[in-house]
Amino acid sequence: MDFFGILTMAGGLAFFLYGMDVMGSGLSRASGGRLEMLLEKLTNSRWKAVLLGAGVTAVIQSSSATTVMVVGFVNAGIMKLSSVVGIIMGANVGTTVTSWILSLAGIESSNFWIRLFKPSSFAPALAALGVVFFLFSKQEKLKNAGMIFIGFAVLMSGMETMSGAVKPLADVPEFTGILTAFSNPVLGVLAGLVLTAVIQSSSASVGILQALCATGAVSYGAAVPIIMGQNIGTCVTAMISGIGASRNAKRAALIHLYFNLVGTAVFMLVFYGANAAVGFDFMGRSANAAGIAAVHTVFNLFATAVLLPFSSWLEKLACLTIREEETEAAGAGSGEGALQILDARFLATPGLALEQCRAAAADMAQCAREAIFLAMSLISSYNGEKARQVEILEKKVDDYEDELGSYLVKLSGGDLSASENSSLSLLLHNIGDLERISDHALNIKEAAEELAEKNLCFSNKASEELRIFSQAVQDIVDISWKALEEEDLELAREVEPLEEAIDSLNAEIKKRHIKRLRKGKCTIEMGFILSDITTNYERVADHCSNLAVSLIEAAEEEFAAHGYLDLLKGEDHPEFGEDVKRMKEKYMLP
Repeated sequence: MDFFGILTMAGGLAFFLYGMDVMGSGLSRASGGRLEMLLEKLTNSRWKAVLLGAGVTAVIQSSSATTVMVVGFVNAGIMKLSSVVGIIMGANVGTTVTSWILSLAGIESSNFWIRLFKPSSFAPALAALGVVFFLFSKQEKLKNAGMIFIGFAVLMSGMETMSGAVKPLADVPEFTGILTAFSNPVLGVLAGLVLTAVIQSSSASVGILQALCATGAVSYGAAVPIIMGQNIGTCVTAMISGIGASRNAKRAALIHLYFNLVGTAVFMLVFYGANAAVGFDFMGRSANAAGIAAVHTVFNLFATAVLLPFSSWLEKLACLTIREEETEAAGAGSGEGALQILDARFLATPGLALEQCRAAAADMAQCAREAIFLAMSLISSYNGEKARQVEILEKKVDDYEDELGSYLVKLSGGDLSASENSSLSLLLHNIGDLERISDHALNIKEAAEELAEKNLCFSNKASEELRIFSQAVQDIVDISWKALEEEDLELAREVEPLEEAIDSLNAEIKKRHIKRLRKGKCTIEMGFILSDITTNYERVADHCSNLAVSLIEAAEEEFAAHGYLDLLKGEDHPEFGEDVKRMKEKYMLP
């Protein structure tokens, strides 16, 4: 092979790896995180876990990605260690689908219909269709399909280029000598391990081996141990992912390693033992792409079938390696509750990361809601324990804003679809309003605390007015929360009329207080406290309005709250005035 042949092979390898990455990204975006979220469910039996792991990996075309996500789930406390064994085994089986797809390049036939299945026949058409979808379609699904088609076409083009470039190596004695050396099981395993560890993809390394088969110099005797090594080398990605993670996350990565190590050892003992006893005549034959895919599949099915009944042993082995008393790395697995699910490993899968952000935001919203309701209850009946709980919840919401905000900013730098960008923007808008609502809860708690410390109480009329005001605020909070949780636009549209009614309530209560003050029925000190409470109530309603408007604007793919509200309150929407009137009547002061 001359210099230009080496360049051609390097270019083919680059196309191959890039095509695999593009196709994987397209498949991941098409799933929108939904497939990955299934990994934390349906794992109540070992066989279900295996099938799920195989299915998800077959779709996203990466066992490494599946395993890294599992490590992230365990680190976040979402998944138990006992649930990951089956998924990891299934991921190894699922990754063999790629090698079968790549083996299509080796189809040789003069039959028209069979030739249609050869990638060199249909890949150009897929590439053209993919470019049309990706560049000219506005539908997210078609754009994702375009990415998948383009990635597949580039992948197969790279495979064809590599295969063509390495064919002359069959006449190079040094090259065939190296491959003959790999017939030694130990050397073959090491070669496959190093190659896969470097490129961190067993699918890609198996593809490279399939391309080398075009030389005719790769025998099954050399291919089998290399494939064994490739399965061990793919564990490097998960092991790296486990650095700095919790103990259980590190154990999950070790389970992946031990499964492949033990599976390889058992398979090679059985295979080479049978070869010594019987003598497999195919060991000296030249391997082809389909044969490589078959060996890859048989090994992973064998390892899964043999080790699945002993999955608990793999778990125990990982626990023995990393014992309970081992001190975790500083900061590893830190965070409590839903904050733990914001694992940096998920950022590589934006759809999944966004789902985790939604879950964290939902918990943040619940904390803010609980804080404001507790604080409001303190006005009529102060309780020290409830007051401390308000402070704890407010601090928790602050932590959410810091962690979730930082995570969303990191996520925004990823490869997001238009709908994912819209969801991310909505979450960024919402967390600020949720944090401010918890701040108002703290202010209301302090006002209630002042009333209790000074042994003050409102008059019967003022108390009744506050009761009605409180009910209106509780209702707007409940409507806003339900609208966000269910992404219900109709509910979201009910918020603004109620917010207008609350503004009127606030103004009316202050007006009535001034009348009582002039008649000597109230004091200036009580007036300040009442003003603090009603002002915080009114601002809570404002933030609920912001939450609802953000949801509506996100659905219309445009964040312009003032524009929406101006349009809503304009002459073209008389029904809005009717809704406001109805709300004012519902919360009318006596």
